[in-house]
Amino acid sequence: MPSRPQPSSATDQHPERLAGSIERITFHSEQTGFCVLRVKVRGQRDLLTVVGNAASVSPGEFIEAQGHWVNDRQHGLQFRADQLQVVPPATLEGIEKYLGSGMVKGIGPHFARKLVHAFGEAVFDVIESAPERLQELPGIGHKRREHIIAAWAEQKMIREIMVFLQSHGVGTARAVRIFKTYGDEAILKVTENPYRLALDIWGIGFKTADIIAQNLGIPRDSLLRARAGVRHALQVHSEEGHCAAAPQQLLGMASRLLEIPPAIIEQAMADEVSAGHLINEEHLIYLAPLQRAEQGCATHLQRLLHGSLPWGDIDVSRALPWVEAQTGLTLAPSQRAAIATLLASKVAVLTGGPGVGKTTLVHSLLRILHAKRVSVLLAAPTGRAAKRLTETTGHEAKTVHRLLELDPSTFRFKRDADHPLETDLLVLDEASMLDTLLMSQLLRALPDKAGLLIVGDVDQLPSVAPGTVLADLIDSGVVPTVRLTEIFRQALSSRIIVNAHRINRGDAPMAPLKGETSDFYLIEAGDAEDLAAKLYDTVTERIPRRFGFHPIEDIQVLTPMNLGRLGVRAINLELQQRLNPGAQPRLQRFGTTYAPGDKVLQRVNNYDKEVFNGDIGRILMIDPQQDRVTVDFDGRSIDYQTCELDELSLAYAASIHKAQGSEYPVVVLPLAMQHYQLLERNLLYTGVTRGKQLVVLIAEPKALRIAVGRRRAQQRITRLAQRLRIASPGGARTGDGGSTVPPCSA
Repeated sequence: MPSRPQPSSATDQHPERLAGSIERITFHSEQTGFCVLRVKVRGQRDLLTVVGNAASVSPGEFIEAQGHWVNDRQHGLQFRADQLQVVPPATLEGIEKYLGSGMVKGIGPHFARKLVHAFGEAVFDVIESAPERLQELPGIGHKRREHIIAAWAEQKMIREIMVFLQSHGVGTARAVRIFKTYGDEAILKVTENPYRLALDIWGIGFKTADIIAQNLGIPRDSLLRARAGVRHALQVHSEEGHCAAAPQQLLGMASRLLEIPPAIIEQAMADEVSAGHLINEEHLIYLAPLQRAEQGCATHLQRLLHGSLPWGDIDVSRALPWVEAQTGLTLAPSQRAAIATLLASKVAVLTGGPGVGKTTLVHSLLRILHAKRVSVLLAAPTGRAAKRLTETTGHEAKTVHRLLELDPSTFRFKRDADHPLETDLLVLDEASMLDTLLMSQLLRALPDKAGLLIVGDVDQLPSVAPGTVLADLIDSGVVPTVRLTEIFRQALSSRIIVNAHRINRGDAPMAPLKGETSDFYLIEAGDAEDLAAKLYDTVTERIPRRFGFHPIEDIQVLTPMNLGRLGVRAINLELQQRLNPGAQPRLQRFGTTYAPGDKVLQRVNNYDKEVFNGDIGRILMIDPQQDRVTVDFDGRSIDYQTCELDELSLAYAASIHKAQGSEYPVVVLPLAMQHYQLLERNLLYTGVTRGKQLVVLIAEPKALRIAVGRRRAQQRITRLAQRLRIASPGGARTGDGGSTVPPCSA
């Protein structure tokens, strides 16, 4: 008797192959295609477990799989199939099981036995080519025959699509995604334009679509490829924060990507502009949605700036003493001046660093307006920022997506110009994170009568997505702006706040005196190796032992880069081994191993699950048999199919960019010369201001000097400030038509 298969070692270079008939389906997800099959393989006495992806499976079918053996601690030996091809059965026993599985509507086990007995191995040909013969059997009338014909055609189409996609270099999991997206039109759509995959399907980029196109015989210098490449190059450019590119710049980017003659690319650019996918405006080329969004921001801000104040005229000389009595706080002169400015402005910006009283100001303003029965909505870009806004104001705050009532099925917001928000004032916090596209959607949904208060720290990193909305509003000179600079007495006791402001001024942070208890520590490292050793010791031993913080729940490592020895990925792997070494079961997907207890980060917005880019959670449970991973996000249990795990990454460490809008009890920041390309003042400033109770900066001295001294952040290409100035040549105004508002400071 042949021996049982053995798990592959990590050093195996070539995938193994397996073929057999499906005896039983333990699990199959119609949404993702993930399946757990029990398969009869020739020469093996026992059924084998095969785990993979298939759009449709039925008992009795024959599978051909390519992958590797793994020994799952909970479920035992399994064959993990990277490629899984399903073919109709060939034996009478298999055919009967296949037809009786329920796969073909109208045929159960009883009629399956009758069909096989009547037509033998020719039964498939009868159903497809001579279905009228089905009525020769008692119990099969016209209606049941039509059900059988339709169900058979559907199954045949699924198989043809999967075979087509797999034969052109598409892996099984992605083939299932393509089928679920396009349905019966999958072959037609992919054949017509494989490059549409990069636009329509998460996880498929231009390079993957390009490989499929080459397999389909599309020439490298075709105009179809050039047009897709131009769009992709501009999309990559926008992922660096830009809203547009100069034509020659776009030509150069596309030429490097496509490696075809410039003349073809120039023609492709012209065709994309003619088709309306790109917009050429004053020597800049935009992706059409970005140009419309930027123009929309300017148009709607101008609309909101005009009109009377929703709360009418408020006597500030009476309102300020009243709110001081209500809150028990004595406002500083700069804060009193700021409140007066904001009460006189229908649209305004409030900016400043930590400890300057933005929260006190917003809280006081809301007290005054609520006393006047003014309806107010509060929003922030992320769930964590919205939760913090709720805690600091005492009023419910929502994420922008939830406020606008996003419909995940259509990816459209229910709140818009035709169905506006019902409010007199919207307070938008953490506005430095807000990108041009989302800001445009938000402004569209505000009614003419509403006021808008935009709150944020303009010195932090700009949004991850395209645009620099907060900075553009301030730079335009059109939107009344209050900039707070005075650090208040209670904040001066925090070295986190003091050092954040020092960094923002270009001064090196101050370490505490020897023996002094502080909320900010600076640890010098000799080189990258020394820094790594001190980093892991600080996170796993020193901070938990001295301060009592939990190394997973409370401590967040924030690093400038994703790659390298001191990048996000390497630090995550090391901390996972040190902090969560024995957790089981372990599951490997998309190059990452996950286990219960792991801290994970959401990498993309998932509107169905209501988890968003940058959200951090903990894995509660992994159930490979049911294709399910359950993650806790701030008390909400969210289920993921294992094929969706490319949306997650480990989060013991995260990039500083991903931490925008979040705060953590403890932040540990490694700063090394290997981070050289990203060492900039606003990056360090943003990282330091993420810590609430403790910040530990572990740095090579030279790297720290560069980060503090360098302010060469690349200017993003946007035209929002210019659009606002053109629409309002008189410059900034207060709500009552007064002059430009100066920054408020001590």
